[in-house]
Formats: sequence, C-alpha cells, structure tokens
Amino acid sequence: MLDEIDRRILRHFQAEPSLSTAELAERCRITQGICWRRIEKMQAAGIVEGQEAVIDWTALGYAVEVSLRVTLDKTQPRAFDEFTAAARQVPEVIEIQTFLGRVDVRLSILAKDMAHYQRLYRDRILTLPHIADIEALMHIARVKRDEVLPV
Repeated sequence: MLDEIDRRILRHFQAEPSLSTAELAERCRITQGICWRRIEKMQAAGIVEGQEAVIDWTALGYAVEVSLRVTLDKTQPRAFDEFTAAARQVPEVIEIQTFLGRVDVRLSILAKDMAHYQRLYRDRILTLPHIADIEALMHIARVKRDEVLPV
C-alpha cells in the first residue's frame, strides 16, 4: 500500500506532471534516488501508467464535440466487438466507453464544424455495424475536467 511519501509524490506529480525527478524530489523533501525508485515501483505496480499531453482541440480548429449514446443490436453475438473495432478506425472518435444498461456504448467525437460533423455522422458513424439506436448529445461547455485523485 502507499505510504505518506508515495502520496506526496503522487500529489505533486498529478499537480505538475512535467516536473523532473530532481524537482519532484525537492518538492517532496526526499532524495532524487528515492523519488526515482518510488516512481519506478508505482509504475511497476500499475499505479502510475504514464504521462500524456493535454491538447486544446479548439486551438487546432475542432469546434464541435458530440457525445453519441449508442444501443447495439444485441441479437448479434459479436455486436460489441465488431462495433468497437470499427469505431476505433474513425480518427475523430477520441473516446469509446461501454456500459451495462439501456445504452451500450458512448462515443466522444470531435469535428471542425457542423458541416464536418454532418459528413462524419452520415458517412462514418451511421455505417458502423450493429447500431439499433443512436442519440446525439451536443457538447456546450466543460464545467469540470479533473482526473486528479485525492491521495
């Protein structure tokens, strides 16, 4: 289990993932070697999976974000696998989530504008296999986006 030093490392690492090991060690009041070994240990345990860049898609010209709630034809035995495999091939699909319940899959889609979204929807989304029902939710504002855990 994590001790207070591990928690301190994670708090600082989550707050500022671009810190070097030396900077992280200094903020955590430990040596660089201890910090490095602790991070390695947490990576090996699967606690720290890696680092990623956060990209502002609007700065790249993607102004439309849509969440599609999809219900699949579950009479087909491979509906989930075939649908998700095909959805992965659509570059504008940035996230795929599966659920238990009335909605089976949620796709998060980015488009440059409504014309781009309309083409994408007709030509790529509606041609995905095994769709029984689909509901579009247009993104208006992101109120909170935070993956920082209280450690």
